[in-house]
Amino acid sequence: MASCASSLLGLLSFLIVASIASSSSSSRGIRLSIVRKPFAAVPVFREAPAFRNGDCCGLQRIHIVMTLDANYLRGTMAAVLSILQHSTCPENMEFHFLWSRFEREVFSSIKSTFPYLNFKFYRFDSNRVRGKISKSIRQALDQPLNYARIYLADIIPSDVKRVIYLDSDLVVVDDIAKLWEVDLEEKVLAAPEYCHANFTNYFSKLFWLDPVLAKTFHGRRPCYFNTGVMVVDVEKWRQGGITQKVEEWMTVQKQKRIYHLGSLPPFLLVLAGNIKGVDHRWNQHGLGGDNMEGKCRSLHPGPISLLHWSGKGKPWLRLDSRKPCIVDHLWAPYDLYRSSMHALEE
Repeated sequence: MASCASSLLGLLSFLIVASIASSSSSSRGIRLSIVRKPFAAVPVFREAPAFRNGDCCGLQRIHIVMTLDANYLRGTMAAVLSILQHSTCPENMEFHFLWSRFEREVFSSIKSTFPYLNFKFYRFDSNRVRGKISKSIRQALDQPLNYARIYLADIIPSDVKRVIYLDSDLVVVDDIAKLWEVDLEEKVLAAPEYCHANFTNYFSKLFWLDPVLAKTFHGRRPCYFNTGVMVVDVEKWRQGGITQKVEEWMTVQKQKRIYHLGSLPPFLLVLAGNIKGVDHRWNQHGLGGDNMEGKCRSLHPGPISLLHWSGKGKPWLRLDSRKPCIVDHLWAPYDLYRSSMHALEE
């Protein structure tokens, strides 16, 4: 009997893996119908409560795109919970998760933690950026999945016309429908702009000294924007060939080393000065500190709708080390990690 049971479990595991692998190679999302217990390498999470629509909700879908891997899974779970918790119409949310490495336990964790969530998985082929990534100032910025946002228009279904792209190291403390409804005014992309930042610092001296490259922003008033929070008109992105334009700058970077920050600068080169600016409340970024040391930072003054731990320091790591920054306690209430000592209920 033990031998039969072992064989049956082996067959079941094979069927699950084969089903996911075959489905993920197409442009269609996959859904899991069988939940397996995660292995020790993947954190175990508490099940999130069910969130239901208010009486005023219609049929409009809000499409949210995020990347998915084991290293940032704890952040992803907190981000999803925060979005649902503060939404008037949580059942109208549709999540699109991009993954580059098959991790069955990660997929199962999403399903078991959010059993009512409307979501799909899509494979991002890392070969698309193989040979295009240049070494940056921080290793985490060089991971292929960090570049998946460049290709999201090619990956998600063609009937999806608009998406909100979000990093995994953030929490939303407002109704995200307000961000979704921003008027793009014929622009490809909307995001908070930071025009007080020294824009020249995002590119090397070689870039500004090259007479051809220095003309890149001619006729534009470029400002820094963070690519961790973006509203994207996917249709216009496709029509404008934005993916190809970003790739072209990645090729220049490989040849001439014109920037130091991974996937952000090529976005700026293509789109800075030509996006729809939205209120800064939608990206209180930099809470993870700088890209080298990740020292604590304070909140910027003004209203807040989204807290973003961009930078080296991540709140779950600092909380676990028992050396948190003050702002990390704003993330803790959304932490679904089962062993967490930081949740309010414990």
